[in-house]
Order: sequence, then structure tokens, then C-alpha cells
Amino acid sequence: MRYQFNEFILDTDRFELFKNNQHINAEPQVIELLALLVENTHRLVGKEEINDKVWGGRIVSEAALSSRIKTARQLLGDNGRTQHTIRTVHKKGFRFVADVRNANDQQSTEPHTPSKPGANDKECSVENTDSQNDTHKGKPAVAVLPFNNLSSDRGQEYFSDGITTDIITLLSKHHWLNVTARNTTFGFKGQPIDIRELGKQLAVDYVVEGSVQRMGDRIRVSAQLIDANTGLHKWAERYDREMADIFALQDEITEVIVARLEPEIGFSERNKVVHARRANLASWDCFHLGVYHFFKFTGPDNLEAQRLLKQSYALDEECGEAYAWWAYATILGMVYWQTSPSQQLLDEALAACDTALTLDSQNASFYALRARILLARREYDRAIIDNETAIELNPSFAAAHCGLGDSLAYEARYDESVACFTRAIDLSPNDPQRWAFLSYGAMALLFKKDFEAALQWANRASGIPNCQYWTTAHMVVALAHLKREDEAHQAAIKLRQELPSFTCAFAREKLFYLRKQEQIELYIDGLQKAGIPLGE
Repeated sequence: MRYQFNEFILDTDRFELFKNNQHINAEPQVIELLALLVENTHRLVGKEEINDKVWGGRIVSEAALSSRIKTARQLLGDNGRTQHTIRTVHKKGFRFVADVRNANDQQSTEPHTPSKPGANDKECSVENTDSQNDTHKGKPAVAVLPFNNLSSDRGQEYFSDGITTDIITLLSKHHWLNVTARNTTFGFKGQPIDIRELGKQLAVDYVVEGSVQRMGDRIRVSAQLIDANTGLHKWAERYDREMADIFALQDEITEVIVARLEPEIGFSERNKVVHARRANLASWDCFHLGVYHFFKFTGPDNLEAQRLLKQSYALDEECGEAYAWWAYATILGMVYWQTSPSQQLLDEALAACDTALTLDSQNASFYALRARILLARREYDRAIIDNETAIELNPSFAAAHCGLGDSLAYEARYDESVACFTRAIDLSPNDPQRWAFLSYGAMALLFKKDFEAALQWANRASGIPNCQYWTTAHMVVALAHLKREDEAHQAAIKLRQELPSFTCAFAREKLFYLRKQEQIELYIDGLQKAGIPLGE
């Protein structure tokens, strides 16, 4: 069907939009939203109906819907003030108010679809050779199937259903994911399922499935993450527990499973963007590519991450993830690499996180990332509050537990701090930032003057790929204060090999986020004792 309104033609069969016979690049979800509104010009289309039709019933934030509506308006030359084409009915939904005609019977030249994106396309260029111009469809979508009850006792069904429901609830707290609603996936309970067919039917990228089996006083829960496009397993794990408080057990298992799932999905999404090697990337692709460079933890990659994340929110001003992660990348650049600490950049980073939170005030990641910026600004009280808010919104978010550990350490609340780092590691042992959980924990133990434990934590961190030079510096300080002079000297040599410019003066500059002078002096004293040069 072809609909004409103003100077536009919407072809729902070809799933394309044209203006004055020229093709307009638009995301499939935006076309689907426009089609729903145009086909129902005679009535109001409610938010629940849009959620059901456009997102297949998946749980999405208000910000996601607002972003699609804003994009649709921009394509049609409309905006939230004039609303001459798409009108908002407050707290109810939307109406398409432009005059719509059936264009099928009109004699007109077939709209021309350009073979390459035009100069005005909102896309981010990256250096590669592939000329394909398809774009990533947006946030990854996940369906959690009802876990199978393998116990002979059918009365245990409530436990397997409870595990499934809690996983759906906790996964939906990661707002960068779209999660299929419980009622939709429970409609497949007990049915034989072809994962790839299910992926097409529900329009999801990943499927989570699993089983629960009780054997006497023990219970076993298995979970798998499957790529819905290929049917291949991306991750699988099994958990054996003693039966005690059934609800506490359910909470523990679901939190651990979700904490494992989220970074695995992120890793898979980043790999898809990198390996697709598209010549032109949209905002969401730029975001994932930026995070990919972020997690490589090198100076050049950090600068590239900052560039790509900035491109991402330039392309889509409602991509809150790009604002918040750009801020975090900038702060890490100050702590580790070439980005010079400055009040102006600290202010810009805080403003970026505030922008992200105006777009989605219930996003745990945004609070945790803003806490990182507040930490760098030495506003520890506010950082603690933001990290606690993030954990309240998403108890399985390991990075928030780590951030809280940092905030408490700099306030000299060391026992509470180490407990937070331990929780982060337990929740997400395969997290791309696991080395940081251990390294930051080692620093807290240094300030506590538990140098033996600090050395153990730093040693654990040092064996993880992409571990940074600060971990070696922590080992230097711990060994020096333990009066193991030869080992401290050797560790200092290794540190200078990793970063030849490392001096005591350099360390002071990079420890700008510490407020307590006694913590700084303890650290610098250890470096000096090990033979690290004073520097300028």
C-alpha cells in the first residue's frame, strides 16, 4: 500500500519513505511506527498499542518511544511544538493529523532509490572497505523463554516460572536492551521451538532458555544465551545450590544469571558491529563501536572511543547511552592516558550524564556512570548516592557495586568498600572490567594499609588481558610498604617498561580524584621507596 501526505509517499509494501520522489533513509522501526499511525488516521493510537505493534510487546522505556516519535517528526519536517503531522495526546498516545490519500491509483513516476547514502544522511563514517549501506536496527532485543521444570514434582513449576519472570524483570532494568514481555514468551511454554523461527516471529536477536531440576535438598539451574539469527550458543552456565530459603535462592540465582548475560550480549553486539565492517554507521552502531574501542583499554582506543561516542549523540541527540559513555571514556582518558584533567572537561562530562538522565531517569547505567564523573570531581557523597540508586534500580549491575566500592574507599570506609568490590567480582566474573574491579579493590586495600591483601588483589588483576599499568603501580606500592625491597625494585622496573613516562609527579597529576592527602602521600611514598623517579 502507498499513502500520500503533504510531499511524502509512504510505501508500506516496500517499507520505504519518499519525499518529492526521492528516497529518505529511515530506520525500520520508524517506518513501522509511521505505517501504524498513517493506517489509523481516524483515531488515537495508544502507547500500549504502539509498544505491541512496533516492539512486539517488548518492555521498552518512554525514552525509546519518544526518540522514535521525534525521529519520525524530523523526517516529516514536523516537531514537538508545531505538531502539524503527528500530534501528541498527553498521557494517551498519538494521532496522525495530516491529510492522507491512497497513492496506489495515482499515475506518478516511481520514486527513485539512490544506490548510496546521500551527503545529508545521518551516518558516521569509519575507515574500511565494505560498501554495504545497511544500518543496525537499534537496541538488541532479547526473549526469555520459560525455564523447563525437569523435576518429577510438577509442584516445582512455580520455581522455574519464578526464575524466568525474575530474569525478564532484571534484564529489562538494563535499558539498552529491549526485552520481550512475559506474557508473550510464556505463550510458548511447553511447545517445541526452533530458535531461529522464534527469532523471526518475535523479531529478537537473542533468546535465553534454561531448565530447573530439584534433586533432594539440592537444586540445579542451567541457562543458555543463543543467537536467534544463527541458532548458535553464545554462553551457557550451570548453578548448583543447596535448598534453603527458596525465595532467597531464587533471588541469588537470577541476579547471577542476569549479571552474566548482560556483558555477554554487549560483547556479541560489539563484535557484530566490528565484523560487519559497514562503511557507514548509524548512531547506535557508532555507540557500540565506541564501546568496543573503550574496552580495549589503550590510549589511542580511548581517544577513538571518545570520538565515536560523540559522533553517536551528534547523530541522535536522544541516545542517552552515548552521552553517558562519552563522559566515562573522557574521565578514564584523564586517569590513564592522554586526556589532561581539566575543570572544563569535568563540567562537560557531568553535563553529558545529566542529559542522559533527563532522557531516561530510571536508567541504572546512567546513574553509575554519573557517579564515576562525580568521583573524578571528588564529590564522593553524591557519587555514593548515585551508585546506591543504580544498585536499587538494578541489583545485578556489577559495575555499580564496583563504583560504590571506589566511592567508599576514598571516604576511608575500607571494609564496606572491599565488600562492594567482592560483590562486583562475584556477580560478573567475566565482565570486561573485571581487572578494574580487582585493581580498584587493591587500591582500597593499600589505603587500608592491608598491603599483603592489596598485593594479592593486584596479582589477580595483572593476569587479566588489557589490565592497565596502574595495577603494576599498586604492586610496587604494596611491595615497598611490605619492605620487600628487591621485589619492589623489580616491579618498578616493570612499571617503567609499561609506561616509561611514569614518575611520582605523573602519579600525583593522575591521582587528581583523591581528596585525602594521607592517601596520596601513602601512595607516593611507596613509589619513592621502590625507586620511581620524582619527575617534574
